[in-house]
Amino acid sequence: MPNPFPGMNPWLENPALWRDVHHRLISGLADELAPRLRPRYFVAVETHTYISVAPTQPPATRYPDVMVNDRGGPAVAVAPAAESFPFLTVELPIDDPVEEGYLEVRLVPTGEVVTIIELLSHANKQPGRDREAYVQKREDLLVSQLNFVEIDLLRAGPVMPHAERAKDSAYRLFIRRRERARKARLYPFSVRQPIPAFPLPLLPDDSEPTVDLGAVLNAVYDRAGYDLVIRYDQPPAPPLSADDSAWAESVLTMQASSQS
Repeated sequence: MPNPFPGMNPWLENPALWRDVHHRLISGLADELAPRLRPRYFVAVETHTYISVAPTQPPATRYPDVMVNDRGGPAVAVAPAAESFPFLTVELPIDDPVEEGYLEVRLVPTGEVVTIIELLSHANKQPGRDREAYVQKREDLLVSQLNFVEIDLLRAGPVMPHAERAKDSAYRLFIRRRERARKARLYPFSVRQPIPAFPLPLLPDDSEPTVDLGAVLNAVYDRAGYDLVIRYDQPPAPPLSADDSAWAESVLTMQASSQS
C-alpha cells in the first residue's frame, strides 16, 4: 500500500520508526539531487554524532578513575563469601552514540560547501544537550557564507529559533540563502497538505532545481515497505488533534476501500 496521505504521514514520526525514516529520506534526497546537480556539484551524505544521556545526569566521563587490567598469570584465589548486606538496584543512564545524517552540496572540483540540508530528528528537537548542540551549530550556519535548508517533519518538540511565526503549523521548511543573510523563507504546512516543493539554493546565477520532497518521501515509503510495519489501527505518536484524527481515519478508510 502506498503512502495514503497527501503529504507527511504522521505515523512515520513515531520515535521507534523515525530513525530508519531519517536515514532513508536523507539518502533518497541525495540520490534524487545528485544526477540533477552534476557535473557542477557533488552531494555528500555527512553525519552528526550525538551522545544521549539522561537529562538529570552529568555528561559521562570518558576515563575511569580505577581500571583492572588482565595481564595473565595464575587465577586469583577465591575468598570466602562475604556477609550479605541489603542493597538497592539503580538504573544507569545509557551513554548511547547516535549518528544522524545531513547533506552537503559541494562545488566541483574545489569541494567548497555551498548548501547544507538538515532533516530534523527527535534528538535535536527535544529539549536537552543534543538540541543545544544542534542549535549552536545552526546559529553558526546562519551567519556563515552558506545556504541552509532545514526540514522539520516532526510535530513533537518546540519549534526551532526564527521559525516561531509558524509554531502553530504541524511541519515547516526553513530556507536561508547566503546572499540574503538577514532574510529566511519559512514554509508552514499541515498534516492535510502536500509537502511544499522548494527551489534548492545554490551559487548566484546557477539554475536551481525544484526539490519535490513529497515525491521523495513517497518513494522511500514504497521502497522501505513501511505499510508492513505501521499499525494504522493504533494512533500515531504523538497523537493527532481530534479533527485531524477524524480526517486521517477517513483517508485510511478511503485507501482501504480502493485497495479492496
